[in-house]
Amino acid sequence: MKHINAEVITIGDEILYGQITDTNSQWISAELDKIGVKTIRKTSIGDDKKEILDILTEAQKRADILIFTGGLGPTKDDITKKTIAEFFNDTLEINQDALENVRELFESRGFELTEINRQQAAIPTKATYLNNAVGTAPGMWFDENGKIIISMPGVPFEMKYLMENEVLPRLRKHFKTPFIIHKIIRTIGIGESFLASKIESWEDALPPHIKLAYLPSLGQVKLRLTGFGDDKEKLKAEIEAEAEKVYPTLGQNLFSKDNEELELVLADLLLKENATLATAESCTGGYLAHTITANPGSSAYYLGSVISYSNEAKMNLLGVKKETLDAHGAVSEETVIQMAEGAKKALNSTYALATSGIAGPGGGTEEKPVGTIWLACAGPDKTVTKKILSTKTRLVNIQYGSKSALGLLRKMILKEI
Repeated sequence: MKHINAEVITIGDEILYGQITDTNSQWISAELDKIGVKTIRKTSIGDDKKEILDILTEAQKRADILIFTGGLGPTKDDITKKTIAEFFNDTLEINQDALENVRELFESRGFELTEINRQQAAIPTKATYLNNAVGTAPGMWFDENGKIIISMPGVPFEMKYLMENEVLPRLRKHFKTPFIIHKIIRTIGIGESFLASKIESWEDALPPHIKLAYLPSLGQVKLRLTGFGDDKEKLKAEIEAEAEKVYPTLGQNLFSKDNEELELVLADLLLKENATLATAESCTGGYLAHTITANPGSSAYYLGSVISYSNEAKMNLLGVKKETLDAHGAVSEETVIQMAEGAKKALNSTYALATSGIAGPGGGTEEKPVGTIWLACAGPDKTVTKKILSTKTRLVNIQYGSKSALGLLRKMILKEI
């Protein structure tokens, strides 16, 4: 079955200036994926006639579906509708259904329908009118030269209404598309290149209709298997079978077969053990606690945190010895051990995590450069530590330190260390 490809084009100078974030193209792509349409390109252009005409010409050469958002407002800088009409050698005419919709919206809000708003109902004669029941700018559908071109307002809630009620149903009816199935496997503690080498033979043996992508993030790499086929259930079964083949090779680096966040995997492990967790944070400044408590139900296993940013707080709240700080410094294995054990004792938890490091951008030394982070995990019968060397970027160090601490806790619960 032929793959159906789409290109999503967002129009607006405000996007290019960075004044607003383009959330439309991400949402549209996700919805297209659900009906078997693959987005092959996303493009952002300004409110410029030549740019719109150029992208119309270029995108039709590579995509079956072109989806535009933006530039359909009533003001002079909104030129999308007129430009598309020019592209098709067409003219704008008032669409009576669109006009009635605009009139009803204005009357329901107690406003007078002005001529500038009346012109919102004008669309190219070659366009099929798409009813925008939540706004004044109608959507437009063109079926020209075997290509489908769709234009919608850029306001997210109006665009979503049109996609869900007009565009997606029409696309399903117009195209016979293959199923696209994704499966994401999550790994931790191994870099992308090392992971690729480890699973190379498995990747090379994947069938042609199942593709693998590596999606690295802080301390983790996601493996995304994407399959294309006509039989949805058969395709799902094939992808699961291929995934089962790689699990033994991934070993301890595998932490989720079903795209679960590490925090949720840990929640399940702690609940199964009827265990509790506390944290003691220095360089992560509460981010580790935030990561844990962002999940509903975390009160069942998480007891609290001591954010001991200063040496005085480490001593007074966690019982870190002054001699330890004087001899080894706050960023040291000896200090994080005492922090973790102090938090475990103070909060009477089963496990306790501790972080201490140099987040930056200042404060580093030759011996302990920016990005040096010590982690500790105190458990029922032992305390384990880990030293990581991150980057010179403060926020990355805070986030990476927190994720690495959670990874250390997972290994301890599973008795992998």
